[in-house]
Amino acid sequence: MHGRNRFYLVATIMPAVTFFVAFFVLPMARLAVESTFGPEGIGIYLKMLTTQRYLETLFWTVLLSFGVTLVTLVISGISGVFLQRNDFPGKSILVAMLTFPLAFPGVVVGFMIILLVGRQGIVGDISRAITGEKLVLAYSMMGLSLGYLYFSIPRVVTTVMAAAEKIDLSLEEAARSLGASTWDVVKDVLIPALTPGLISSGAICFATSMGAFGTAFTLATDIDVLPIVIYTEFTLSANIAMASALSILLGLITWGALTLARTAAGESLAAAA
Repeated sequence: MHGRNRFYLVATIMPAVTFFVAFFVLPMARLAVESTFGPEGIGIYLKMLTTQRYLETLFWTVLLSFGVTLVTLVISGISGVFLQRNDFPGKSILVAMLTFPLAFPGVVVGFMIILLVGRQGIVGDISRAITGEKLVLAYSMMGLSLGYLYFSIPRVVTTVMAAAEKIDLSLEEAARSLGASTWDVVKDVLIPALTPGLISSGAICFATSMGAFGTAFTLATDIDVLPIVIYTEFTLSANIAMASALSILLGLITWGALTLARTAAGESLAAAA
């Protein structure tokens, strides 16, 4: 019986171990090896961290991802709670449309931003009709932010709606009966209850924005973000060592963000309990 249980344990864990090794350990090991094959050897990492172009790209990529995450959490938090607690005609259609952007690849999202705020965009035509000048945002950090928001908000909204559904409304009623204002209820009851879900979904939003390539490839004509620099180093410069080192840096940053978020979400959940 003991041998049978061991067989079942091995049989159930082997697919996960195989997947982890094949799609994480081996690619990361290959990147680490490739990063040291250049003329600088292991010094490629020092060069990466002391070259102004790479540092500026890293700074703007992190800043962009953090800003998109913050705006996404605010918009999705308010929208998710409202949608969960209010019924109105067409709600199911609206919720379905909110998740519709998840079906689009990044290149399509970038193209949609161009049609909205690009040189031939609707916003530019309207602004030219009103002010005489065409407003073009698509090829800047603002346009890239709009593209990231487009595919980030649906992910977070659905998480917030699921978290809001589990909130005990009697806690809010008790707070109001004790004289708490609406803001106090939001600050002391609603936000703490939503915090674990906001942290988790925010970390995923940050990680997705850090590594998004299709949208950036379509829109980042005058700006550099880390995925585009990795692509150009690999394809245009044939600098495989630097591309590998930058890929490892990008992976470490996103992995660190997800790890910190998982820890913080667990602590928040324990505190709420």
